[in-house]
Amino acid sequence: MRSQVRSLVDSARFQQLIVAVIVLNAIVLGLETAPAVAREYGSIMDTVDRWALVVFVVELVLRLYAHGREFFRDPWNCFDLLVVSVSLAPFAHGSSALRALRIVRVLRLLSVLPNLRRVVAALLSAIPAVLSIVAVLSLLLYVAGVMATNLYSTAPGGYFTDLGASMLTLFQIITGDAWSDVMREVMTVDPLAWIFFVGFVLVGTFTVLNLFIATMVSAMESQIASEKEAVIPEPRAAEPADQAVLLELRALRAEIRELRSARD
Repeated sequence: MRSQVRSLVDSARFQQLIVAVIVLNAIVLGLETAPAVAREYGSIMDTVDRWALVVFVVELVLRLYAHGREFFRDPWNCFDLLVVSVSLAPFAHGSSALRALRIVRVLRLLSVLPNLRRVVAALLSAIPAVLSIVAVLSLLLYVAGVMATNLYSTAPGGYFTDLGASMLTLFQIITGDAWSDVMREVMTVDPLAWIFFVGFVLVGTFTVLNLFIATMVSAMESQIASEKEAVIPEPRAAEPADQAVLLELRALRAEIRELRSARD
Protein backbone atom coordinates (compact mmCIF):
# COMPACT_ATOMS: atom_id res chain seq x y z
CA MET A 1 0.00 0.00 0.00
CA ARG A 2 2.77 2.45 0.95
CA SER A 3 4.70 1.73 -2.23
CA GLN A 4 1.60 2.47 -4.29
CA VAL A 5 1.08 5.78 -2.51
CA ARG A 6 4.74 6.65 -3.02
CA SER A 7 4.53 5.94 -6.73
CA LEU A 8 1.42 8.14 -6.85
CA VAL A 9 2.88 11.19 -5.07
CA ASP A 10 6.16 10.91 -6.98
CA SER A 11 4.52 10.60 -10.38
CA ALA A 12 4.78 13.41 -12.94
CA ARG A 13 1.00 13.72 -13.34
CA PHE A 14 0.50 14.18 -9.61
CA GLN A 15 3.14 16.92 -9.55
CA GLN A 16 1.48 18.60 -12.53
CA LEU A 17 -1.84 18.51 -10.68
CA ILE A 18 -0.29 20.20 -7.65
CA VAL A 19 1.29 22.88 -9.86
CA ALA A 20 -2.10 23.53 -11.48
CA VAL A 21 -3.77 23.88 -8.07
CA ILE A 22 -1.04 26.29 -6.89
CA VAL A 23 -1.40 28.45 -10.01
CA LEU A 24 -5.21 28.45 -9.74
CA ASN A 25 -5.01 29.39 -6.07
CA ALA A 26 -2.57 32.22 -6.87
CA ILE A 27 -4.93 33.61 -9.52
CA VAL A 28 -7.89 33.47 -7.11
CA LEU A 29 -5.95 35.24 -4.36
CA GLY A 30 -4.95 37.92 -6.84
CA LEU A 31 -8.54 38.42 -8.01
CA GLU A 32 -9.66 38.87 -4.41
CA THR A 33 -7.74 42.15 -4.32
CA ALA A 34 -10.13 43.61 -6.93
CA PRO A 35 -13.20 44.92 -5.03
CA ALA A 36 -15.60 44.50 -7.96
CA VAL A 37 -14.57 40.88 -8.57
CA ALA A 38 -14.61 40.11 -4.85
CA ARG A 39 -18.19 41.41 -4.50
CA GLU A 40 -19.43 39.45 -7.51
CA TYR A 41 -17.59 36.15 -7.05
CA GLY A 42 -16.44 36.30 -3.42
CA SER A 43 -18.19 33.11 -2.32
CA ILE A 44 -16.87 31.15 -5.31
CA MET A 45 -13.32 32.32 -4.70
CA ASP A 46 -13.55 31.43 -1.00
CA THR A 47 -14.69 27.93 -1.97
CA VAL A 48 -11.83 27.51 -4.43
CA ASP A 49 -9.39 28.79 -1.82
CA ARG A 50 -10.59 26.32 0.80
CA TRP A 51 -10.51 23.38 -1.60
CA ALA A 52 -6.99 24.31 -2.68
CA LEU A 53 -5.90 24.21 0.96
CA VAL A 54 -7.59 20.82 1.34
CA VAL A 55 -5.63 19.52 -1.65
CA PHE A 56 -2.37 20.77 -0.15
CA VAL A 57 -3.08 19.18 3.22
CA VAL A 58 -4.07 15.85 1.62
CA GLU A 59 -0.92 15.92 -0.49
CA LEU A 60 1.27 16.44 2.57
CA VAL A 61 -0.49 13.64 4.44
CA LEU A 62 0.03 11.26 1.51
CA ARG A 63 3.69 12.19 1.24
CA LEU A 64 4.20 11.74 4.97
CA TYR A 65 2.60 8.30 4.77
CA ALA A 66 4.55 7.33 1.64
CA HIS A 67 8.01 8.43 2.77
CA GLY A 68 7.75 8.09 6.54
CA ARG A 69 10.73 9.54 8.38
CA GLU A 70 12.52 10.17 5.10
CA PHE A 71 10.00 12.97 4.52
CA PHE A 72 11.79 15.21 7.03
CA ARG A 73 15.23 14.52 5.54
CA ASP A 74 14.34 16.52 2.44
CA PRO A 75 14.53 20.30 3.12
CA TRP A 76 11.94 20.95 0.42
CA ASN A 77 9.42 18.75 2.21
CA CYS A 78 9.99 20.73 5.41
CA PHE A 79 9.52 23.92 3.41
CA ASP A 80 6.18 22.67 2.05
CA LEU A 81 5.07 21.67 5.55
CA LEU A 82 5.94 25.14 6.86
CA VAL A 83 4.09 26.91 4.04
CA VAL A 84 0.94 24.83 4.47
CA SER A 85 1.06 25.28 8.26
CA VAL A 86 1.25 29.05 7.83
CA SER A 87 -1.67 28.87 5.39
CA LEU A 88 -3.81 27.17 8.03
CA ALA A 89 -3.42 30.10 10.44
CA PRO A 90 -6.00 32.39 8.74
CA PHE A 91 -8.69 29.72 9.02
CA ALA A 92 -7.89 29.18 12.70
CA HIS A 93 -8.03 32.88 13.69
CA GLY A 94 -9.74 34.65 10.79
CA SER A 95 -8.00 38.03 11.15
CA SER A 96 -7.37 40.08 8.03
CA ALA A 97 -3.64 40.22 8.71
CA LEU A 98 -3.41 36.44 8.86
CA ARG A 99 -5.60 36.05 5.78
CA ALA A 100 -2.94 37.91 3.86
CA LEU A 101 -0.59 35.01 4.63
CA ARG A 102 -2.57 32.76 2.28
CA ILE A 103 -0.50 34.06 -0.63
CA VAL A 104 2.48 32.29 0.94
CA ARG A 105 1.14 29.09 -0.64
CA VAL A 106 2.35 30.34 -4.02
CA LEU A 107 5.91 29.88 -2.73
CA ARG A 108 5.31 26.14 -3.03
CA LEU A 109 6.11 26.54 -6.71
CA LEU A 110 9.74 26.87 -5.59
CA SER A 111 9.70 23.29 -4.32
CA VAL A 112 7.56 21.77 -7.08
CA LEU A 113 9.22 23.15 -10.23
CA PRO A 114 12.77 21.81 -10.76
CA ASN A 115 14.03 24.96 -12.50
CA LEU A 116 12.98 27.14 -9.57
CA ARG A 117 14.54 24.68 -7.13
CA ARG A 118 17.79 24.98 -9.07
CA VAL A 119 17.73 28.76 -8.77
CA VAL A 120 17.03 28.65 -5.03
CA ALA A 121 19.81 26.09 -4.49
CA ALA A 122 22.22 28.33 -6.38
CA LEU A 123 21.21 31.34 -4.27
CA LEU A 124 21.74 29.40 -1.05
CA SER A 125 25.16 28.18 -2.17
CA ALA A 126 26.15 31.78 -2.98
CA ILE A 127 25.30 33.12 0.49
CA PRO A 128 28.90 33.04 1.87
CA ALA A 129 30.24 34.97 -1.12
CA VAL A 130 27.31 37.39 -1.02
CA LEU A 131 27.94 38.09 2.67
CA SER A 132 31.53 39.00 1.84
CA ILE A 133 30.35 41.39 -0.87
CA VAL A 134 27.83 42.91 1.54
CA ALA A 135 30.64 43.50 4.01
CA VAL A 136 32.71 45.27 1.34
CA LEU A 137 29.69 47.36 0.30
CA SER A 138 28.92 48.29 3.91
CA LEU A 139 32.52 49.36 4.46
CA LEU A 140 32.42 51.43 1.27
CA LEU A 141 29.16 53.11 2.32
CA TYR A 142 30.54 53.88 5.77
CA VAL A 143 33.80 55.39 4.54
CA ALA A 144 32.11 57.40 1.78
CA GLY A 145 29.34 58.43 4.20
CA VAL A 146 31.82 59.91 6.67
CA MET A 147 33.58 61.74 3.84
CA ALA A 148 30.32 63.09 2.38
CA THR A 149 29.07 64.26 5.79
CA ASN A 150 32.26 66.19 6.40
CA LEU A 151 32.31 67.69 2.90
CA TYR A 152 28.65 68.35 2.07
CA SER A 153 26.72 68.63 5.34
CA THR A 154 25.64 72.17 4.41
CA ALA A 155 24.51 71.26 0.90
CA PRO A 156 20.85 71.89 0.02
CA GLY A 157 18.39 69.02 0.10
CA GLY A 158 19.54 67.60 3.43
CA TYR A 159 21.18 64.61 1.75
CA PHE A 160 24.32 64.63 3.92
CA THR A 161 23.27 66.26 7.20
CA ASP A 162 24.45 63.29 9.29
CA LEU A 163 26.04 59.89 8.81
CA GLY A 164 22.74 58.01 8.51
CA ALA A 165 21.37 60.37 5.89
CA SER A 166 24.65 60.26 4.00
CA MET A 167 24.76 56.46 3.88
CA LEU A 168 21.12 56.32 2.78
CA THR A 169 21.80 58.84 0.01
CA LEU A 170 24.88 56.94 -1.11
CA PHE A 171 22.90 53.71 -1.21
CA GLN A 172 20.36 55.49 -3.40
CA ILE A 173 23.22 56.60 -5.65
CA ILE A 174 24.48 53.01 -5.95
CA THR A 175 21.06 51.89 -7.18
CA GLY A 176 21.21 54.62 -9.84
CA ASP A 177 18.10 56.39 -8.56
CA ALA A 178 18.42 60.07 -9.59
CA TRP A 179 22.04 60.23 -8.51
CA SER A 180 22.81 62.95 -11.06
CA ASP A 181 20.11 65.17 -9.49
CA VAL A 182 21.76 64.80 -6.08
CA MET A 183 25.17 65.53 -7.59
CA ARG A 184 24.01 68.67 -9.40
CA GLU A 185 22.28 69.97 -6.27
CA VAL A 186 25.45 69.51 -4.24
CA MET A 187 27.49 71.13 -7.04
CA THR A 188 25.65 74.39 -6.40
CA VAL A 189 27.73 74.57 -3.20
CA ASP A 190 30.87 72.75 -4.36
CA PRO A 191 31.43 72.72 -8.14
CA LEU A 192 34.08 70.00 -7.79
CA ALA A 193 31.67 67.61 -6.06
CA TRP A 194 31.29 65.68 -9.32
CA ILE A 195 34.70 64.11 -8.68
CA PHE A 196 33.42 62.46 -5.49
CA PHE A 197 30.14 61.32 -7.01
CA VAL A 198 31.57 59.97 -10.26
CA GLY A 199 34.30 58.13 -8.39
CA PHE A 200 31.76 56.63 -5.97
CA VAL A 201 29.51 55.51 -8.83
CA LEU A 202 32.45 53.89 -10.64
CA VAL A 203 33.52 51.97 -7.54
CA GLY A 204 30.11 51.23 -6.02
CA THR A 205 27.87 50.62 -9.03
CA PHE A 206 30.19 49.35 -11.75
CA THR A 207 32.43 47.27 -9.46
CA VAL A 208 30.76 46.13 -6.24
CA LEU A 209 27.25 45.56 -7.61
CA ASN A 210 28.62 43.71 -10.62
CA LEU A 211 30.30 41.35 -8.15
CA PHE A 212 26.81 40.29 -7.05
CA ILE A 213 25.93 39.39 -10.62
CA ALA A 214 29.20 37.52 -11.12
CA THR A 215 28.67 35.60 -7.87
CA MET A 216 25.14 34.58 -8.83
CA VAL A 217 26.20 33.48 -12.32
CA SER A 218 29.07 31.45 -10.88
CA ALA A 219 26.78 29.80 -8.33
CA MET A 220 24.25 28.97 -11.05
CA GLU A 221 26.94 27.41 -13.25
CA SER A 222 28.25 25.36 -10.31
CA GLN A 223 24.73 24.14 -9.52
CA ILE A 224 24.10 23.07 -13.12
CA ALA A 225 27.50 21.35 -13.30
CA SER A 226 26.86 19.44 -10.06
CA GLU A 227 23.46 18.29 -11.34
CA LYS A 228 25.01 17.08 -14.59
CA GLU A 229 27.64 15.13 -12.64
CA ALA A 230 24.91 13.53 -10.56
CA VAL A 231 23.05 12.45 -13.70
CA ILE A 232 26.10 10.81 -15.33
CA PRO A 233 26.01 7.12 -14.30
CA GLU A 234 29.03 5.52 -12.74
CA PRO A 235 30.87 2.94 -14.85
CA ARG A 236 29.36 -0.51 -14.38
CA ALA A 237 31.62 -3.05 -12.78
CA ALA A 238 32.29 -6.17 -14.79
CA GLU A 239 30.00 -9.07 -13.87
CA PRO A 240 31.38 -12.55 -13.10
CA ALA A 241 30.27 -13.92 -16.49
CA ASP A 242 32.05 -11.11 -18.30
CA GLN A 243 35.18 -11.70 -16.27
CA ALA A 244 35.14 -15.39 -17.17
CA VAL A 245 34.91 -14.56 -20.88
CA LEU A 246 37.81 -12.13 -20.57
CA LEU A 247 39.93 -14.74 -18.81
CA GLU A 248 39.20 -17.29 -21.56
CA LEU A 249 40.10 -14.77 -24.27
CA ARG A 250 43.39 -13.99 -22.53
CA ALA A 251 44.18 -17.70 -22.20
CA LEU A 252 43.35 -18.24 -25.88
CA ARG A 253 45.61 -15.39 -26.95
CA ALA A 254 48.40 -16.79 -24.80
CA GLU A 255 48.02 -20.22 -26.48
CA ILE A 256 48.09 -18.62 -29.94
CA ARG A 257 51.30 -16.78 -29.05
CA GLU A 258 52.87 -20.07 -27.85
CA LEU A 259 51.88 -21.86 -31.07
CA ARG A 260 53.36 -19.09 -33.17
CA SER A 261 56.59 -19.10 -31.21
CA ALA A 262 56.84 -22.91 -31.51
CA ARG A 263 56.21 -22.76 -35.30
CA ASP A 264 58.93 -20.16 -35.71
